[in-house]
Amino acid sequence: MSLFRKIFGLKNTPEETIKNEERGKYMPEVKLPIDEQFTINFKANGGKFLYCENMQEIQQNLKFILSENNWQNEKVFIYDEQLNQLFKAMDFDATKKVSESTYFFSTCEYLIADDGSLLISSNQIAEKKLKELPDHLIIFATTSQFVQNIGEGLRGIKHKSKQNSKIPTNITTIKHFKTIEDKDFLSYGSSSKNLYLLLLEDL
Repeated sequence: MSLFRKIFGLKNTPEETIKNEERGKYMPEVKLPIDEQFTINFKANGGKFLYCENMQEIQQNLKFILSENNWQNEKVFIYDEQLNQLFKAMDFDATKKVSESTYFFSTCEYLIADDGSLLISSNQIAEKKLKELPDHLIIFATTSQFVQNIGEGLRGIKHKSKQNSKIPTNITTIKHFKTIEDKDFLSYGSSSKNLYLLLLEDL
C-alpha cells in the first residue's frame, strides 16, 4: 500500500525518479494516491498519525497515547456508545459531560484527502460545537473512510442516512491540530485541537 511509503519515509527508487524527471517541468504533476494525499496534508495540519494493521495494534497504541500523556486515570468524553463497547477492554473512565473530561475519544465520518481534515457529525459530537470539546482528541478511523474531498464525504453521509433513515446534523470538519502559537491568520477563529489518529487497515 502506498501509505507505507509516506509513513516510514521510504525514498523513491531510481526508476521512479527517472520517470518523474522525464516528464518535464511543464507536464502536469502526477496525482498522488488518496492515502498519501491525506497523510501529507494531515501531518501538515499538525496531526499525529498511527497506522495499525489490526485491533491489537490499535489498543496497544491507544495505551501508549494514554501513558505518554498521563491520561490513564483521567475521565474521557465518549458520546458514541458503540465505540465504548468496542473498547470496553480498555476500562475507560467515561463520562458524557465534557466539563469532567480531559480528552475526547471518537470515530469520524470520513478522512478528507485534499486538505487532511476529518469530517464529523452529530453521530460523534451530538450538537456540540468543536470549541466545546476537550482540547485533546483521539480519533479511531479505518482506511475505507478515505474520500477525496468534502463533497464526496457529504454524499457518503447522505447515502448512509438512506440506509438507516437517520440524517445526521451538525456536520463539520476538524482541520487545525496545532497549538495556538503555531496557528496562522488563515486559521484565525477556528478551534485548534491536539489530535491523534488511530487508523486501522480494513481494505
